[in-house]
Amino acid sequence: MAVEPVVYGASDRPPRGDYSRAGADYTCAQNYAAYTPADHDTYRRLYERQAALLPGLACDAFIDALPSLGVKDRIPRFEEINERLHRATGWEIVTVPGLIPELPFFTLLADRKFPVTDWIRTPEEFDYIVEPDVFHDLFGHVPLLFDPVFADYVQRYGQGGLKAHALGAGELLSRLYWYTIEFGLIRQKDGPRAGSGAHGGLRAYGAGILSSAGELQYAVQNPAPARVPLQLERAMRTRYKIDSYQQTYFVIDDFQQLFDLTAPDFAPLYARVRGLGELAADAAMP
Repeated sequence: MAVEPVVYGASDRPPRGDYSRAGADYTCAQNYAAYTPADHDTYRRLYERQAALLPGLACDAFIDALPSLGVKDRIPRFEEINERLHRATGWEIVTVPGLIPELPFFTLLADRKFPVTDWIRTPEEFDYIVEPDVFHDLFGHVPLLFDPVFADYVQRYGQGGLKAHALGAGELLSRLYWYTIEFGLIRQKDGPRAGSGAHGGLRAYGAGILSSAGELQYAVQNPAPARVPLQLERAMRTRYKIDSYQQTYFVIDDFQQLFDLTAPDFAPLYARVRGLGELAADAAMP
């Protein structure tokens, strides 16, 4: 039985990707033969532009892991990345045709499988795309899955997502994903990193920032957005924007903090958050 396509939030845009290829878990084979020379060139140009922006803006763990993606001049074959990724942290990437529903998404993460869209944006969408494509998913998300602590956090998030789905709290937990895995900032320890003259400070680790040429600099350096220490309750209350730069970013000290924050049972937290109500994306609090 064919699975239903998924759209982004309340968007009326037609779904991207061929969902007729997907199985019941929304995964399918990477259709590598379908990529055109123009597709590979788009990926190459995106990779080159984004990699050049990373120093001083992306966290060291991401920069160190980026070479693990392999080839830069074309779209990588997922099985080649999986050989390295499984050895490093026991994760693998699986192909999906596009956005997938919350329950299969949580299930894949809980099984240490990260869904990666296999289509790539058109040249006209080079600077901005609403839906995640193969460049966003590979370049933005996969490098940090080579980090053992971050990889464990993503699995724990998936396990928590299955519980949240059963409690009807998927939307609350999706905000935590948005403000950490997609748009999180980290306060690196001061001092030079090994082998370079770079110094610590505020850096990006969220995939939505790391894969965006404009938001990478904005999130780390622009004085306009609020940057606050990550607090689960506030993150779950805060709505977010899907079609503009974020107005609030949440900052962690290290990846272990993320892992530790997700250790408790979230059921009492969901009850408290529902009682407190939502916050606007640009809400100011003491």
